[in-house]
Amino acid sequence: MNVYDGQRIAAMLEHHGFIQTDNVADADIILLNTCAVRAKATDKVYSALGRIRLAKKPDAIYGIIGCVARESGSDAFRKIKDLNFVLGPQSYHKLPEILSDPDNKLLDINLGGIEKFDELPPISTSPLVAYIPVQEGCNHCCTYCIVPYTRGPEISRPFSDIMAETMHAADIGAIEICFLGQNVNGYKFTDESGKTYKLSDVIQETAKIDSVKRIRFTSSYPTEMTDDLINLFGHEKKLLPFLNMPIQSGSDNILKKMNRQYNIDEYMALINKFKTVCPDIQISSDFIVGFPGESNEDFEQTCDIAKRVGYINSYSFKYSPRPHTAAAIMQNQIPENIKSERLIKLDSILNDRQREFNLFCVDKTFDCLYEGPDKTGTHQIYRTPYMQPCIVTSNTPSPMARIKITSANKSCLHGKIID
Repeated sequence: MNVYDGQRIAAMLEHHGFIQTDNVADADIILLNTCAVRAKATDKVYSALGRIRLAKKPDAIYGIIGCVARESGSDAFRKIKDLNFVLGPQSYHKLPEILSDPDNKLLDINLGGIEKFDELPPISTSPLVAYIPVQEGCNHCCTYCIVPYTRGPEISRPFSDIMAETMHAADIGAIEICFLGQNVNGYKFTDESGKTYKLSDVIQETAKIDSVKRIRFTSSYPTEMTDDLINLFGHEKKLLPFLNMPIQSGSDNILKKMNRQYNIDEYMALINKFKTVCPDIQISSDFIVGFPGESNEDFEQTCDIAKRVGYINSYSFKYSPRPHTAAAIMQNQIPENIKSERLIKLDSILNDRQREFNLFCVDKTFDCLYEGPDKTGTHQIYRTPYMQPCIVTSNTPSPMARIKITSANKSCLHGKIID
């Protein structure tokens, strides 16, 4: 979501005559687009603001946008006294107000609607992967999650607006479309005629665009996985056979404390449905270890589910107390050293499976999407349909390439382009 927001903000500033620079010392305006999901991310924001303050030109204006801005509010001006603006994730379209009068401080962290999508100018060129939000906010109110506070309740965008933006992205260079939402598969919009659209309708309409070759979506919620969406994985060839479906914990006891509205049996039934309609599908997930009250038995159940499902790529974190959440004031908070020990063990299981699947891909051939050069500039990076990075030696990269995998390790694949 932040990548998309950054692209739209850049287009807006270009519309006002700015050009991008990577050098803070050269910049006339500096923005930090922020995430507040974990405490560490928030801490990094204020550390970065301190460095920017020292490095920027005296008359350069700077500020924060996004979820940390919403979380901190006016307190951000107390922490960084010469900050110019603090704009929440639904308010960054108001940035031109500070451009017209840089001497004023601009604070807007209100939870509005989706007006920003109408206010912002379209981007003029698209990367090969276009991120298209279909909805913002979340109604599930997991007890650990700050998103309902920073992004607000769920709001779905009009179907026609989504398709117009998708077609525009395809017209200016996008080959892959990734649909976004804090609860992306909860998308539901009813138009003036009374017709209701769901995420499956968005995907099917997008698949009709010839220049779009790959479609995916993130981040999904298990109970919103309806049969119409699941069945698409069985017959829509442009929909990648890869799904991120966060489970968070393998313990029914902890899932209940998290206010996750499913149990392990229900989650596994969904996994089996996906594998029935699309035997080649692979799943990734999100995990939280050390949630308040998590016993050794609860944690072992998480390790067990990680082994049973065989996730090929997952994100795992130590529980991080966030303001405005119920879990932050729960009893039986887990000590940091135990969280760390559990994370190491879970990561070992997840890494073993990731390595195993990568090795399984050796000698197979995939249609892969170009991502860019590696850090050395001597190799090119592509992404397989399972979103694995694949490194090849090529002086003439193409947007899509058929690649045979020649070797693999935990982190990536290596391959050669098949002519």
